[in-house]
Amino acid sequence: MGGTFGSAGRLSVAVDWSGDARAESTTHPKLWIAEAVDGELRSLAPTSRTGAVDAIIEAADRAGDGLLAGLDFSFAYPAWFMRELGCSSGPEVWGRTLDPSQPPFYGAKGTAAPPAERRYRETEVRLRASGRWCGSTFQVRGPGSVGTGTLRGLPHLRRLARAGLRVWPFDRHPGPVVAEVYPRMFTGPVVKSRADARAAAWAAARVPAPAALCELALGSEDAFDAALTAVALSRGGAAPTEPPPVAAVEGWVWGA
Repeated sequence: MGGTFGSAGRLSVAVDWSGDARAESTTHPKLWIAEAVDGELRSLAPTSRTGAVDAIIEAADRAGDGLLAGLDFSFAYPAWFMRELGCSSGPEVWGRTLDPSQPPFYGAKGTAAPPAERRYRETEVRLRASGRWCGSTFQVRGPGSVGTGTLRGLPHLRRLARAGLRVWPFDRHPGPVVAEVYPRMFTGPVVKSRADARAAAWAAARVPAPAALCELALGSEDAFDAALTAVALSRGGAAPTEPPPVAAVEGWVWGA
C-alpha cells in the first residue's frame, strides 16, 4: 500500500507516531509514514515504529545530507526533570527506562499532573502561547495524551543517531537530519476528525500527488498529518531559528 519509497531532490519523511504497544514491530493503523520531494507527495503507508525507523535510515542512505525526517514525539523532557534524572543533555535520557506509573507521569487513575509551570518544555510553552495547544509529555493516558509515544520513541532516537543521522538540535554536525515536529504547524486549525474539513485543507494545500495517495491522505487523521507534514518539510516549511540554550537539554520543535 502506498508505493515504494524512492525519489530524488529535496527529500523529506514524516512519521505520525503512535505509542501503542502493538505498534512496535507490527504495522499499525494509526502510525503512518510519508515521503515527499520538492512539495510532491511520493509515498504514504501505515507502518510500525521499527519499520518507520528502518525507512528513515534507508532514506538517509539515498539522500545523505538532503534528508529531513520529522517525528512527532518529544525528544526529551522538561529541564527540571532532566536534572532529577541526572541528564545534562537530551540524548542522555534516550537509554533510560522510566516508569510511567510514577510522578511526574500522569493520566492513570490515582495520578495527578504536576503544576502547570512544570508540565511543559520551553518549546511547548512557546507553542501554547501562540495558540497551538500541544499536550504535556508527562501525560500517558486520557484524551490528548502524548507521553507514551515519547517513552516508546526515545530508544529509537538512539538507534537513528548510531546509524549516522544527526538528531536536531542536539547534533549540529553535517548529515541527514531527524527533527521533532508538531503537525498542527503544517495542517493549520482544521478539524481533523471531519472528513470534509480534511478534504478542504488538502485542496487548499495544493499537493501534487497521485489520486491513490490523495485518497490515503484523506482517509484518516494520522495519514493526513503525515502527508501534509512531509510535504511542508520538503517545501522548506517551518525552517528553524536558533533555539535557546535550554534546547540542548529539552529538545525543540522544528520551526517553533
